[in-house]
Amino acid sequence: MPLLKVSDVLLHFRGVTALYDVGFEVAKGDIHAIIGPNGAGKTSMLNCISGVYRPQRGTIQLEGRDITRLRPDARTALGIARTFQNIALFKGMTVLDNLLIGRHVHQKSGVLGGGVYYGLGQKEEIAHREVVEDIIDFLEIQHIRKKVVGTLAYGLQKRVELARALALEPKLLLLDEPMAGMNAEEKEDMARFILDINEDRGTTIIMIEHDMGVVMDVSHRVTVLNFGEKIAEGLPNEVQRNPDVQDAYLGDHHELADG
Repeated sequence: MPLLKVSDVLLHFRGVTALYDVGFEVAKGDIHAIIGPNGAGKTSMLNCISGVYRPQRGTIQLEGRDITRLRPDARTALGIARTFQNIALFKGMTVLDNLLIGRHVHQKSGVLGGGVYYGLGQKEEIAHREVVEDIIDFLEIQHIRKKVVGTLAYGLQKRVELARALALEPKLLLLDEPMAGMNAEEKEDMARFILDINEDRGTTIIMIEHDMGVVMDVSHRVTVLNFGEKIAEGLPNEVQRNPDVQDAYLGDHHELADG
């Protein structure tokens, strides 16, 4: 059974079709890239998976369970986390506080337990902090843990957003252009962290990314969208050679080969 199965998803807005009968499967433990030109429907697909959009037709299943009609918070509770094209952090709060907020889905003690200093609330807070500190070490952001997010460079903010998604301990991590706006060194670091998250933590990842070099290097499988339709799917080297994919990228074979 695949971790995620998308079947015949149709999504339209006021007569504009964003996705037309799109389907694909994501195996547990894979890094699955979704690529395509601007306006191809990539972010719309992530929004359907995370529950931001509800398709007019089709189904989305997580571990065999139909989640098509579930609210975003219910999907988060089932183990789906995501990052966004535009950073969605609490800019006036510290890195540490942003990550602790990411632990909300695992909060179990109520007002009574949280109000007793030596009770369940304190034990739970200690456990959450241990998870957060482990993520801070893992993503090498110890030096900014007490910094206000809004004061950080863009590349570090992207890393903090990744950290907050990891704080949810997701089964499925959705990354929407995790390297957009980064320089070459920052991209290299982010690619390394994505691989480590997948390999060391066993997290399944769906990634939208425009840098074809990164996609070809880190992905196990690639789905290609164009004008809301799936035009190709397969191993990275297979997709790279697909003439329909090359045509979708305006015949720019160099871009597909070298990123």
